Amino acid sequence: MAKTALGEMPFLDHLEELRWRIIWSLVAIIVGLVVGFVVVTKYDVIGFLARPITPYLQGHLLRYTGPADTFSITLSMALAVGALIASPVLIYQVWAFLSPALHRHEKRLVIPVILGAVLLFLAGISLAWFFVIPMTLRFFATIQSASLEPSIMVNDYFSLISILTLTFGAAFELPILILALAALGLVTPAFLARFRQYALIGAFLLSALITPGDIILATLALTVPLYLLYEVSIILTAIVFRRKRKAAAAAEAAASLSEPKGLM
Repeated sequence: MAKTALGEMPFLDHLEELRWRIIWSLVAIIVGLVVGFVVVTKYDVIGFLARPITPYLQGHLLRYTGPADTFSITLSMALAVGALIASPVLIYQVWAFLSPALHRHEKRLVIPVILGAVLLFLAGISLAWFFVIPMTLRFFATIQSASLEPSIMVNDYFSLISILTLTFGAAFELPILILALAALGLVTPAFLARFRQYALIGAFLLSALITPGDIILATLALTVPLYLLYEVSIILTAIVFRRKRKAAAAAEAAASLSEPKGLM
């Protein structure tokens, strides 16, 4: 896109560029959905996701009641896989649209922040998949009566694991949120440290709010890492503020040197 003599893009050009960014993002999502549908149907992703519940089905399979249930589950899994495949394109389109408005030092921070957000999200999903979901299913299986036979619906099971994995993934973005608030000057390391004594209670209440209400184990399993992430956020915020003070001091020193001295 051509820019004006002042180096600023006209408003209509911004809209045109945004339109094309959205179009390319939609194309990436559609392509990802098609590829995701092929992957889900060819490699039995649903069978892989059903492994945690298999030992508690007593030799049976997950059940469904509606004729379109299998298609809706397949489509949902294809959307998830497609979003994962399309995510690099989506991130690039957002970056390409916003990067011209960022300063050089801000651009250097974007990639580490994005990488950190992705790793934290994956860490939350991994905790849910490898620990919380098996622990929850094991707990539920131990309190079943011997006179009852499980008949677990596929929609209920996939709803459970989707809620848990996405909830844990989103909750692990807490340090990124706190760093963003610190960058905006809304919180400081001293403020965060002062409310450390309330952080554990806040982590428990937040975990109880965002996890399924009938799964107390998931609430407890999310409370501990949330509090630890809060402590990590205090450390990261302190580092950010220390660097900002050094940069401000260097800028003031450079400004004072550039000012003309008065006549003796």
